Amino acid sequence: MAIDPSFAINGSEWQIGPVGPVESPEGTAPAAGGGSFGGVLADQIGKLDALQQQGDSAAQGLATGQAHDPSAAVMAIERSRLAMQLASQIRTKGVEALQDIFHTQV
Repeated sequence: MAIDPSFAINGSEWQIGPVGPVESPEGTAPAAGGGSFGGVLADQIGKLDALQQQGDSAAQGLATGQAHDPSAAVMAIERSRLAMQLASQIRTKGVEALQDIFHTQV
């Protein structure tokens, strides 16, 4: 039985509204790459979700004996685990930075 990672993101603290495009002030050029922060974030979360789904299907295949290459299945599982750890660390560092900003006295 595979572990469902979606339980970790269903809490009320994960419920945020959509992130709209960031408009640049008058007379300034948009950032190189052309994507907004929200777009880049959504793209990376989508890639993380895809890695998690690949790891889940690899784990199911390994558990049911349907995996043709067990080492590839283990690599997919490990890749998804590392990606989730990285995302968790980035989130933690972002929260810490935001807390530092809130505690800064003007």
